[in-house]
Amino acid sequence: MSGYCDDARITAFGLLLEAHAALTASVGRDLEAETGLPLTWFEVLLRLAGSPERHLRMSDLASEIVLSTSGLTRVIDRMEEAGLVTRQACPVDRRVLHAVLTDAGAEAVEKALPSHTASIQKHLVDPLGTDRVNQLAADLRILRDGSDRELVTPP
Repeated sequence: MSGYCDDARITAFGLLLEAHAALTASVGRDLEAETGLPLTWFEVLLRLAGSPERHLRMSDLASEIVLSTSGLTRVIDRMEEAGLVTRQACPVDRRVLHAVLTDAGAEAVEKALPSHTASIQKHLVDPLGTDRVNQLAADLRILRDGSDRELVTPP
């Protein structure tokens, strides 16, 4: 097995996974401590707030936040109980459900945004600097757009 661990490609991929885990944990911890929102909930709210008419197909939302459809269903169940989202049947295809941002959900994401931004500043921008973060974002878009989104979403 000698030599495999010295491969720069394997090292880079491993570092990407480790950095993702560390940043997700740090930013998630900060967000939940300051706002009470788990990071996954915030990501759902943020995606819905930025979508046309504040709703998305459940399957599209699951893909965007990299959750299985059953995992997203459980998250939406809890968020619906909290009054942050609702489900709405698609008027064109009754088999399709949309997650819809409520006014309370829009207010929650608006209130949480400054805390989330401050945490990203602390854990990502301050260590790397703005120019490197901008380059990182450009590089990550290339990787994301070149990947098969169906393969990215867990089963």
